[in-house]
Amino acid sequence: AQPLNNVLAFQDKNTLCKTISTDSEFKTTYDADAESEGDGSDFQKKDTVLSKVNEETGSREAEYDVEEYDVEEYDVEEYDVEEYDMEEYENSSFEETQSVLDKALKFCDVSQVFWQKGEAEKALDALDEAYSLIVEVDADGNSGLMRQKEELRFTISKRILEIYASRNVVAKGKHNAIPMVMNEHVQAEIDRFTKYSNNKKKNFFARAYRRSGKYRPYIVAELEKAGMPAELSWLPLIESGFTVYALSKARALGLWQFIRSTGSKFGLKHDRYVDERLNPEKATKAAVAYMKELHNIFGDWSTVLAAYNCGENRVLRVIRQQNVNYLDNFWDLYKRLPRETARFVPKFLATLHIVSNPEKYGLDSVSTYSPSEYETVMISKQVNLKDAAKMIGVSKKTLKELNSELRHNIVPAGGYSLKVPPNTGDLLISRLDEMPVAPLLTQKSTKKKKSKASFRVRHHKVKKGDTLSTLARRYRTTVKKIVRYNKIRKNRIVVGKTIKIPVRGSSGKSEAYASKKKRRKASKHVVKKGDSLWNIARRYGTTTKKISGFNGLRKNAKLRIGQVLKIPGRGKYNKNKKVRRGYDLRTYRVKRGDIPQTIAKRYNMPLKRFLRVNRLTQRSKIYPGQKLHVD
Repeated sequence: AQPLNNVLAFQDKNTLCKTISTDSEFKTTYDADAESEGDGSDFQKKDTVLSKVNEETGSREAEYDVEEYDVEEYDVEEYDVEEYDMEEYENSSFEETQSVLDKALKFCDVSQVFWQKGEAEKALDALDEAYSLIVEVDADGNSGLMRQKEELRFTISKRILEIYASRNVVAKGKHNAIPMVMNEHVQAEIDRFTKYSNNKKKNFFARAYRRSGKYRPYIVAELEKAGMPAELSWLPLIESGFTVYALSKARALGLWQFIRSTGSKFGLKHDRYVDERLNPEKATKAAVAYMKELHNIFGDWSTVLAAYNCGENRVLRVIRQQNVNYLDNFWDLYKRLPRETARFVPKFLATLHIVSNPEKYGLDSVSTYSPSEYETVMISKQVNLKDAAKMIGVSKKTLKELNSELRHNIVPAGGYSLKVPPNTGDLLISRLDEMPVAPLLTQKSTKKKKSKASFRVRHHKVKKGDTLSTLARRYRTTVKKIVRYNKIRKNRIVVGKTIKIPVRGSSGKSEAYASKKKRRKASKHVVKKGDSLWNIARRYGTTTKKISGFNGLRKNAKLRIGQVLKIPGRGKYNKNKKVRRGYDLRTYRVKRGDIPQTIAKRYNMPLKRFLRVNRLTQRSKIYPGQKLHVD
């Protein structure tokens, strides 16, 4: 057993308490995604002795062996649990508040020991005690205490998630290798990567495979150090195509596609000068640590890959939806995961199949790049990469590739390990004094300058049918800006009230849009029975897209009889001209699952007109591939 020293030290030496947990229910709400399983009942606290005070010596420190604890020796009722009412700390001094945070931290340490010994319930009890301490701490007046409180809250939430996840063990035990599964999903991804000679996916794969040689040797070495499968070194091919500067729509960046919060959690620095998500070596170490943590949670590498893509919380929710505390393997979850994540694992397995047999899939002719060679020198002066490259006779591009984490090509002051080509480090140090000092980066210098007239205000009188969404689209702005500018509550606007619309100035689209309106007055059209955006656009010589944008309408919006539409363009409506049916209609090919009602609704056609145009009745059947006429 591992002894615990000084588990709980009280300021009041006269306080004697042999237990902290009771049999009462607790209802603490945690920030982590760790809802109760099964019937949703709260955990039952178990009587856990967390301190032992020597009454004779008055010692504030206690040592004991967790395994020697016997709950039946103690009668919980004889102790006064009210001593732990945190109200006494509400107006406490800095020292007392710090003492409370220290106690909470010790409970976290005790929880960790219980968890390592396999006593999950006791670990949760200790975390509950820690949380009950920090929620009562008032640290608003001290930034240091507030930071400690937030760090403890994050630690508690994270450990609760880990304890919950530890119950989701793989039924077949730990998988120390990635199984080379071949099924219809994996084969489909292989076909997408390799089937067609002009396929974009195939070209992407070949380019990524060529770049892999630059980074994989280092990645494989780090995985072997951690005792993890070397096959994981191919994960960046799916994540980023082995492109250091790859940026996703979710703002995930770098070879391993870390978002900023996850990168920070695993030690990747981010400031005005440096973003270590762009450093292949540092990002690799962070990715290895992250995947190792995920494997400790799930125990199955395929599931780890899914969690790496969409987050462990999402995968845990899917597992809990099965109403079991285990999973056989990733394919138990496949159909319940988001489509992108569900495809992610088959893509990775397809990659393993392809790279393990390059001749079969036409990669034998693709030669991979070699890893970059470099040496590092410590630079204490803030200099520009361009100046440093000039001093050692290399291109700026060469230095940038070696130091990709430098966001603005400036080496920060205060000591930075700069990578340079072999045998150039001494030269750079000797000529460091000749280089000019690069200017300090300020918040303004790292952002695009905004023009003085970047925004202006327009006034709009709310009419019947107006919504914040339609106004935002009409004026090329956002709902959030309109709400904030007018202090609107609950996103409600009142007919007849004039509201202010912040729009872009002379350089913005709405200014240009307004100037067009001044040059030519828009026509108006009153919607009649049988009208659709398509035939209105035809009659006025414009497009449905322009009419929709001009009136703030969504795609395939429904028109109401009597609705007034503004028509952009110079064309005039010819009342005497009838549009021929063949000119007014377009062809639609029936898809699986289509019925006349849904097709008519999709194209804003009255059902009777749709049936009449296509010579159908309400009992007629339509078939996939059949051609029909729509507005």
